[in-house]
Amino acid sequence: MGNYTEKEALQYLVGLGEIKVLDIDGKKFTTNQVYKVKEPTPAAITVTTLTALVDYIKSGIDSKYSGQNLIHVVSPERVEFYSELREDKDRENYMSVKSLLPDNIYFNRFIDPEEFNIMLQSSFIDNKDRALLLKVVGNIKDSAVKQVGDDGVSQAATIKTGVASVNNVVVPNPVILAPYRTFPEIEQPESKFIFRMQSGPAAALFEADGGAWRNEAMGRIKKYLEEQLKDMEGIKIIS
Repeated sequence: MGNYTEKEALQYLVGLGEIKVLDIDGKKFTTNQVYKVKEPTPAAITVTTLTALVDYIKSGIDSKYSGQNLIHVVSPERVEFYSELREDKDRENYMSVKSLLPDNIYFNRFIDPEEFNIMLQSSFIDNKDRALLLKVVGNIKDSAVKQVGDDGVSQAATIKTGVASVNNVVVPNPVILAPYRTFPEIEQPESKFIFRMQSGPAAALFEADGGAWRNEAMGRIKKYLEEQLKDMEGIKIIS
């Protein structure tokens, strides 16, 4: 087979499979399916930051960006960089960007106050409502949740306010928080959460914005890339 021409090789394969071409009502049919051999393409480079994507494009290291290339903001955690359509109507994937996110963010389930405190401090942007929640979960008495006054919207918990004194604190709902949920190069979007407590004690956050933060985050990623790549030609960004 090594000395065969491409035409001879195809004729040989057709002979092996006994593929016949039939002419029916002026239309041609084969007795077997034939697939076009795809062009070899390199595997996509995988990185974890938008900065790496920008640096890669600006470097021109592969020097093959011609035509209209495509950056697709797939989600708040993932961006793909594709070539323009090739002759086979497929795209080459140059780079895949997947953000590294904290693994200790828990929504929609109750956890103990210590774990909740660590989660807020390590994986949420500092703002007014985060400080209020830290004050509650960091000083709550073991017996406090049994004395919670709950009107269905807000809760009141008994917390320590001094060495030997206690006070009732009403926690408003919903609270506005900004967890680390997307790439570090962009401002983390704030969204609404319902904060609830129960006996144990235990605390939980429940997402309350219907996922609107995702659209906001993807819009910010697109804006960031447009600004960073404004001098580069042949790059189309969609989200």
